[in-house]
Amino acid sequence: MSNSARTQRFDVSATGESHTKTTVTARDFEFVIDEPPASGGTDDGPTPVEYLLGSWAGCLNVVAHLVADEYGFDLESVEIHLEGELDPARFLGKSDEPRPGYQEIDVTLEVEADAENEVLEEWLAEVERRCPVGDNIENETPTTLTLEH
Repeated sequence: MSNSARTQRFDVSATGESHTKTTVTARDFEFVIDEPPASGGTDDGPTPVEYLLGSWAGCLNVVAHLVADEYGFDLESVEIHLEGELDPARFLGKSDEPRPGYQEIDVTLEVEADAENEVLEEWLAEVERRCPVGDNIENETPTTLTLEH
């Protein structure tokens, strides 16, 4: 990891409460990740893959407003809808194909803004280009998994 003066470091800690439920702490916030009863969970929170979509939506919202301000138009409202399909076969250990994650994710931004369509198209391209969560989803990010016991 870079220790550049320009970077910011983010971290979360998580505790497995059961075989499906996880409590996550981020700064002074806590949230629960769980599975629905059909997957053996207690439905105390969204699933990990739902949080992934929600994280991208939250990031798009922030970047959308930031870029609209830079472009000089009022973004009166933004509704963001994300959906994707994944095949649980690999996750469940039943197959090596396909990959365990989303095969594709469709993102729709419905906006009310005082800007022409051409400006909005350019704005959307800039939002996509600058969204950190979208960047991590759309591009491979080096990761390490370390076991301590």
